[in-house]
Amino acid sequence: MSRNRSFRALVLLSAALVLWVATSIFAGRLSGPAPEDAVTTKLVCRMISRYHISRHPIDDEISQKLLQRYVEDLDPNKLYFLQSDIDAMQRYRNELDDLLKAGDVRFGFDTFNLYLERLNEKIDLAHKLIDAKHDFTVDETLVVDPDVLTWAKTPEELNERWRKRIKYELLLKKLDGTPLEKAREELHRRYKNIRTMMSQTEDFEKLETYLTALTHCFDPHSSYMSPQSLEEFRIAMELSLEGIGAALRWKDGYTVVEQIIPGGAADADGRLEVGDKIVAVAQGEDGEFVDVVEMKLTKVVRLIRGKRGTVVRLRVKKADTGETKEIALVRQRIELHEQEVKGEILPPKRTNGKRIGVIHIPSFYRDFRGEQSGREDFKSAARDLERVLRKFQQEGGLDGLIIDLRFNGGGALSEAIEVTGLFIDDGPVVQVKNEYGRIKTHRDPIPDSLYKGPLVIVT
Repeated sequence: MSRNRSFRALVLLSAALVLWVATSIFAGRLSGPAPEDAVTTKLVCRMISRYHISRHPIDDEISQKLLQRYVEDLDPNKLYFLQSDIDAMQRYRNELDDLLKAGDVRFGFDTFNLYLERLNEKIDLAHKLIDAKHDFTVDETLVVDPDVLTWAKTPEELNERWRKRIKYELLLKKLDGTPLEKAREELHRRYKNIRTMMSQTEDFEKLETYLTALTHCFDPHSSYMSPQSLEEFRIAMELSLEGIGAALRWKDGYTVVEQIIPGGAADADGRLEVGDKIVAVAQGEDGEFVDVVEMKLTKVVRLIRGKRGTVVRLRVKKADTGETKEIALVRQRIELHEQEVKGEILPPKRTNGKRIGVIHIPSFYRDFRGEQSGREDFKSAARDLERVLRKFQQEGGLDGLIIDLRFNGGGALSEAIEVTGLFIDDGPVVQVKNEYGRIKTHRDPIPDSLYKGPLVIVT
C-alpha cells in the first residue's frame, strides 16, 4: 500500500471515519431515514469491513454490541426507557448487522424517536415534581450508578425514580443556599431548555448517533461524521471559517453574542456588541427573516455562516437599551487566532528569577486544503510552535519549558510527529499498523532539535 493510501486509511478509521456523503419496531413515529441515508450506511459498512485494523466483520456479535451501546448512549442513566421497551428491541439483537449492510437504519431512527417521546413525557413529569411539596426530613436513597440500576419494569417505578431525582436536585440547590422558589425557577428553566434542544434534533444527527455507535463497537476512536460535523472538524483543523466573526452562546432560548473576534466583519462594522441577542436571521439583501428565538445554537450558527462576500442580515435586541435593530454584514474569512499555539514566560516572582516558558498546544491542527493548494502560510501547529520557540530564544532563551497538552483532543498525526521532532535530534516517533498487519515507522522529519533544555509535559 502506498504512503498516501496508508495515511488515508489511518485518518478514516484510526482518528475518525469521515464521510460526506427495514423493518420498524415502532410504526409511524416522527421522522425517518432519507433514501441517501441508505447509501451512506452501506459505504460506512464497506469501509469498516475493508479498512478497520481489527478486520472484524459486521456480524451478529457486532449487532448485539450495537444494540446495547446505542440504547446506553441514548439513555445512560436509565431514566426514559422501560424494560418492556428493551425487551421489544431484543428481537433485533442478531439482525442489525444484516439491516445495516443493506442500508436499513430504520431501527436507529425509530429507537431515537421513541427516546424523544419518552423524554418529552418525563420532562412534563419533571415540571410537576419541581412544583410538588417535598419532605426533606425523610431518609431516602437515590441510586445514581447506571451499572447498578436495572431498567424500570413499570411506569410507576420510573416515575418514582424521577421523584427522587427532582427532590435530589432541589436539595442540592437548597444546600447551596438557593431559596426554594428560585431553585424551582432554575430547574424549570433547565428542563425547558433540555426539551427545546432535544426537540430540534435533526435527522442527520440521528443517523450520526446511530452510525457512531456502530463504529464504537470496533474501537472508541472511530466515529462517523455527518457533513455538518465534518465542517466543524475542518474549521478546527484549519483554524478559519467564513462568517461574521462573532462567538455565540445559547442562553434561555436566545442566541447571545459572547465575543467579537478581532479583525472580523462584526468588529469592523462596530454595531454588534457583546451581550446582544440575535432574534432573527435573513440571507442576502432582501431575504426573509427566520425567527431564531428558541432555535438550537448549531442551527443558528449554520444560518449565520456562509460564503465570504455574501450578505447576512441580523435582527438584534441590543443589550444596553433592549431596542431591536437590523444589522447587515458581509461575511469574510475569519482566522481563529485564539485557538493557535500560544506561549508565555512565567513571572520571575513565581520561578525564583528563572526564565520558564509555558506553551499551550490546543490541538495538532493542520490546514490540508491550504497545503494542497500551494499556500506557503497554511496553518500548522508545528510551525506555530517553532515560531514561539524561536521567539523565546531571541528574547534570551529559557531555563525550562512546560508544554500544556491538557486540552489537546488530537488532530493530524503528521503534526504530532513534527511537534515531537522539534525536541529530539533524530529517531522514530510512532509506528502505524494498517489493516493488513504491515507496520510503518514514522521518523522525526526535522534535523536536529530546536530546544534541548529541561522539559515538562502536562497532560
